Amino acid sequence: MAIYSTERPILSSNENKVGVLNNAEGIGNCKIFAVANQKGGVGKTTTTVNLSAALADLGKRVLIIDLDPQGNATTGLGIDPRNFDYSMYDVLVHDIPLDNVVEATNFKNLFVAPATIDLAGADIELVSAFSREMKLKRALDQIVDDYDFVFIDCPPSLGLITVNGLSAASEVLVPIQCEYYALEGLGQLLKNVQLVKANLNPALEVTTIVMTMFNASTKLSTQVVDEVREHFGDKVCKTIIPRSVRISEAPSFGQPITVFDPMSKGSIAYKCLAEEVLSHG
Repeated sequence: MAIYSTERPILSSNENKVGVLNNAEGIGNCKIFAVANQKGGVGKTTTTVNLSAALADLGKRVLIIDLDPQGNATTGLGIDPRNFDYSMYDVLVHDIPLDNVVEATNFKNLFVAPATIDLAGADIELVSAFSREMKLKRALDQIVDDYDFVFIDCPPSLGLITVNGLSAASEVLVPIQCEYYALEGLGQLLKNVQLVKANLNPALEVTTIVMTMFNASTKLSTQVVDEVREHFGDKVCKTIIPRSVRISEAPSFGQPITVFDPMSKGSIAYKCLAEEVLSHG
């Protein structure tokens, strides 16, 4: 089955822990990605959930930290927000240990720190907090050695919650849709990444750009991919995620696409993306 890509996906059979966290304090053998894009509707949560699931299928212990008040990464993995005592709101605002928040999913090796709508007010509540930008990093430091990968699903904004995600991460993964206005808002995101790098997290880098919602029947999609590759070079993954109804349907069943329809084009694309992320470790 064909993958929508202008280049052949990189595949790797590496089963070892990959990457070393190059944070200022050098924590363990975990890769921590902040998945961010100021523009909404670009496949940010979809990429977080499905890439994490694909890496978990490869035997990696993966934690998703849901920082989006909409909680789509939480519900997309079949977690009911009414069934737990604490959420990421409690971690950021009330200093509840992150280990008390993490929930096991129905999928081997895949865990989630869930979000609820309470997070919507966290930006305001954090304004007067001591060292407010580093709340998530301090919480994550306590458990990061338990995982091979951590993906922080940031909200489509550049407030304190997103700054916490960027401060805790070692790398930034940016999903970009293959549509008109694809680069809208990206300049501001990159500027904020540089501000966080300069003031809070010296090791932070944008390392991974994933092209999503590729429509093979339009020239525009190919033109957008070419333009992004011209700007960002090797940071753009060779694997491209196609626009797919099956990918859109999977969250309503509380499953990643790799479980919902393992042989679909979307599932195969995310599996190839996972191999590519591993090969770049």
